[in-house]
Amino acid sequence: MTDGEGEAGDRRARGREAERIAEAFLSRAGFEILDRNHATRRGEVDLVCREGSVVCFVEVRSRTSTAQGGPEETVGRGKARRVVAAATDWALRNGGLEQEMRFDVVAVTFEEAGPRVALYRGAFDGEGKPGLW
Repeated sequence: MTDGEGEAGDRRARGREAERIAEAFLSRAGFEILDRNHATRRGEVDLVCREGSVVCFVEVRSRTSTAQGGPEETVGRGKARRVVAAATDWALRNGGLEQEMRFDVVAVTFEEAGPRVALYRGAFDGEGKPGLW
């Protein structure tokens, strides 16, 4: 195995751990988890949740350092559009597009003292345009 494969494997494992941390965080915050890793040919959404009457499509991002910015800053417009595509597919299969929907980001920063988790509600809109920054 080359170093690049090892690093990629580490990133994937860290990503899976971040998704588990995010799911536990959202559950404790009162979100109902509806689905995980809903994927289509056009995109994927990490978590589908319900907060009250709102269906929330959650992108989970993680970093080991904020020296280059927080994990939430890594969600570009292209990634947001892929999440929206997967969310649209999920909504059409589960109640339709008339549901109130929101696109959130959960940022997990792995620090020495333990993971730091932040929730950004409404991080981008249904067209993938950022609303957070």
